[in-house]
Amino acid sequence: MIDTHTTEVIANHRSIRAFKAQTLAKEQLTILYKMASQTSTSMFMQQLSILHVTDPAKRAAVRAVSGQRYVGANGDLFIFIVDLYRNQQIRQQLGYDDGRLHTTDIFFQALEDTVLAVQNFVTAAESLGLGAVILGSINDDPEALLAALDLPKMTLPLLGVQVGVPDQVPQLKPRLPLEQVAFENDYPQDFEVASLKDYDQVVQTYYDLRDTSRRIDSFTKQITGAKLNTKRIDRDKLAQVIQRQGLALDWQPKKG
Repeated sequence: MIDTHTTEVIANHRSIRAFKAQTLAKEQLTILYKMASQTSTSMFMQQLSILHVTDPAKRAAVRAVSGQRYVGANGDLFIFIVDLYRNQQIRQQLGYDDGRLHTTDIFFQALEDTVLAVQNFVTAAESLGLGAVILGSINDDPEALLAALDLPKMTLPLLGVQVGVPDQVPQLKPRLPLEQVAFENDYPQDFEVASLKDYDQVVQTYYDLRDTSRRIDSFTKQITGAKLNTKRIDRDKLAQVIQRQGLALDWQPKKG
């Protein structure tokens, strides 16, 4: 008999942004940390760390960076960190130079480790009946976040996760049809935007039902809208911040 619990948890994932005023128990924290630590890791380098932010001032600072009122409010706040500092210290304290730690290759491996751990962490939280939301918004001002968390070089805060007891039951957000994202052997290069007509209608209906007072357009209109329009924002400092942290020093992004 197939145990479908895990697939049901994943299939019912939805971002929770309202939590009850209670924090996680020590046993819950231990489970979440263990599940994150069991994530696949490139070359067994284990190049990530998790920062549980409980200090009110630091939570407020992360909230200010993200611009989202629920960040650092109810529930528990975690920052997932691309961490090459620990391995740098191992090498240096044992009499070795930094080797390849400053290369784009190793940085990307650490980034991959960290992203995968975030997903394991969230899936584990949801399997415990908790709610979670992944916070890409902590990158809205990378310099301010590094300062607020007092992180050393060779680290980079990548994603936040807020976890807690849900205080809302949002609708399941419709994803792209499988035929648009899953292919066999060859990637189709004959894509036509018209093929998303039905999905656009589904997305628009989803948003209309969620907030009848604020119209949000279809998927394709979001892609062609302000989210991806050409403009300079603080997130565009990421390339410089990454290299100031001593990471991916062989990567030379275009100037401008």
